[in-house]
Parts: sequence; C-alpha cells; structure tokens
Amino acid sequence: MDVIELLPRLHLLRFPVGQAYLWRDGGELTLVDAGPAGSGAPIAEAVTALGRHPRDVRRIVLTHFHEDHAGGAAEFAALSGAEVLVHRLDAPVVRGDVPGPEPVLEEWERPLHEHAVRLLPEGDVTRPREVTEVSDGDVLDLGGGARVVHVPGHTDGSIVLHLPQHGVLFTGDTVAASPVDGAVMPGVFNLDRAQVLAACLRLAELDPEVACFGHGDPVTAQAARALRGAARPTGGPSEAAVSAGRPDPNDRP
Repeated sequence: MDVIELLPRLHLLRFPVGQAYLWRDGGELTLVDAGPAGSGAPIAEAVTALGRHPRDVRRIVLTHFHEDHAGGAAEFAALSGAEVLVHRLDAPVVRGDVPGPEPVLEEWERPLHEHAVRLLPEGDVTRPREVTEVSDGDVLDLGGGARVVHVPGHTDGSIVLHLPQHGVLFTGDTVAASPVDGAVMPGVFNLDRAQVLAACLRLAELDPEVACFGHGDPVTAQAARALRGAARPTGGPSEAAVSAGRPDPNDRP
C-alpha cells in the first residue's frame, strides 16, 4: 500500500484497487473509506509509520457500501476502536443485513467491472459489529465541521464529505480521475448515471479547492472547475482503454 502526503494534515492510502484517506485534527485522525478486505492491518501499519497509534483514528467514514471501500472497515475498527459511519441507506448492506444492489452497467463498463472484480480479495468480508448511520446535512466533528452530502446514484446511500473550512471534498466513487491522463470524470458502475452527473454539478457548487476521489489521483487545486467538466462527458472509453482495463474519458464515441 502506498502512503502519499497531499496536505500537511491529509494523506492518501492507495490499495491495489481503490484508496482511502487519513485526515488529521491535532492528535485525532479520521479515516475516509477503508479499502478492501484485508486492509485493516496495512492501514494500522501506515498510521504507525506516520508516528501515530491506530487508536488515534476515532472514526471511519464510509462513502458507500462497495467492498473496495468498506471491506476493511470492520478489521481496522477492531484494531483501533474507531466508530464506523455510513449513510442510513447503505448501512444495512455494510452490516450484512441485506445484499447490495448490483450496478446498472453500460456495455463499455462491463470489461472494466470484470477487471475490477478480479482485483478484489476472495472470501467473505468481515462486517462491523456496530455502524453509526448518518444523513444528508449532518455535521461531523472533524476538520472544523465536516458536512455530509447525500449524493445517490453510485449507490443509494453514497455520500461525499465536505470540509468547507479547508476547501476539501471527499467524493467516494461519485467522481473519479482517469488513470490514463488524470482527467476528472463521473464515477463508473452506478445505479443511476444521470444522478451521478447531476451530483458532479452539485459538488462543483460547493467550490472545493481539493477533491479526493475513490479512484485516481486527487485534484489539489481548482477542483470545482474539474467537477463542472466531469458533468459534461457522455459515452464510454476507447477500445484501447477498455482492453487495458482503464477508462479514458477523453476518447468517447
């Protein structure tokens, strides 16, 4: 797992599939997303390497229920004692009470989805013993007040976390950055792509300077402009990008 400093109080944790973020408020840490199953111990090692203790992580905020974001939550919560927070609509899936709905895949997304699934660890995901449910408009005690913004579309309970005092936005998979050229694009594997496109415009109106995505390199300057651009593309990636298992938002039919 790669650990990359984005800001003095913000680090990116990059897994073989997906990524998470560590935010620091003094001696207190928040983990945004938790990687796939098996990520609990590597996250604890990363926190320790940064000179902190896993117990310094007070909360894990999950942007949605998908395994590459929520799979490691229970493992790391057991190691750290951190509270696990997720939107109330995705909470039953995270707890394991119900299965999550399958994404509505466009044809160009199918090979990408198959590639992503192959990267996930095999076996069952450990479920958190307790989950705290959040809703749109809730303000969490981090970053001077982090607002929960409900953005259904990728999943019913997808959220972004907005830190207005710092101009930072954690988008989960509602928005992504292309691994081909870094261009900002709507997330893939959605339940409702139209809702995701609308969410990109809504998030741009928050005027963030920094946008941290669930996949792809974050934007660390003028993120609002990039989010407005992400709402415009249509279609799918090029055949070459699909064959490489990577979406290319700049080459669309």
